[in-house]
Amino acid sequence: MNRSATHIHVVTEFVLLGFPGCWEIQIFLFSFFLVVYVLTLLGNGTIICAVRWEPRLHTPMYFLLGNFAFLEIWYASSTVPNILANILSKTKAISFSGCFLQFYFFFSLGTTECLFLAVMAYDRYLAICHPLHYPTVMTGKLCRTLVSLCWLTGFLGYPIPIFLISRLPFCGSNIIDHFLCDMDPLMALSCTPAPITELIFYTQSSLVLFFTIMYILRSYILLLRAVFLVPSAAGRRKAFSTCGSHLAVVSLFYGTVMVMYVSPTYGIPTLMQKILTLVYSIMTPLFNPLIYSLRNKDMKLALRNILFRMRISQNS
Repeated sequence: MNRSATHIHVVTEFVLLGFPGCWEIQIFLFSFFLVVYVLTLLGNGTIICAVRWEPRLHTPMYFLLGNFAFLEIWYASSTVPNILANILSKTKAISFSGCFLQFYFFFSLGTTECLFLAVMAYDRYLAICHPLHYPTVMTGKLCRTLVSLCWLTGFLGYPIPIFLISRLPFCGSNIIDHFLCDMDPLMALSCTPAPITELIFYTQSSLVLFFTIMYILRSYILLLRAVFLVPSAAGRRKAFSTCGSHLAVVSLFYGTVMVMYVSPTYGIPTLMQKILTLVYSIMTPLFNPLIYSLRNKDMKLALRNILFRMRISQNS
């Protein structure tokens, strides 16, 4: 009986230490994350509304951008509300099932984001390198199919690896020195090593990152070559404007994610791991609407039109 008991999940909850510091620092962090989250919701929500209400934005590029903004809202929501609750909590506890649900949604939404960025690179490549074929290739039906595939692939890829990790025996410490449930901290708490499960998880994550970033880089190399062949300076500026915003988001997201999940994290200090995770999981969804709206003339014009219509409707 005792032998079988050692395999029972003794741990029923985990303690997320979050960020160290006195109460004043905790209040500052709570205020900071709350402001960032509200701005993320407002910024990405504004893009969704602009794409839906402005007829000039009813194009494949903005359809993808609207869906990407919707994804960013959910990506930020998979971590920030729990961080806010954790800062105010005295116990800083998260249930066993709650921890693994967050783990699943965090990685599924992150994978979906990688796929979305690759699809958006494909859209820009087609629009600039094959402008004559673009309207016939990138149809509304293809856009909807690609978006559906991104969501399905992102969410169907991780249930089995995460289920296998949840079945590991956690019978020792339940303290996670992080602000979310992540792979390395959870594996460190397991009573028995699981090299095959780790290999499956990291191979899957690395393949998604590798193939999407290679496709994005290939698309942009071909795209930049085509841009330099554009005869007019105005045409080159417009192409660089739409592509530059996408590249900025790609660089910010992939740069930090690859440091965390492709390179070994054992040598990276815990605080630095937390900061890197913050950048790609919380700051990227915040910067996404700013980068796309400030660098994009069509989006700025659409937002002005919507505000103008809102003022007219209020005055009438």
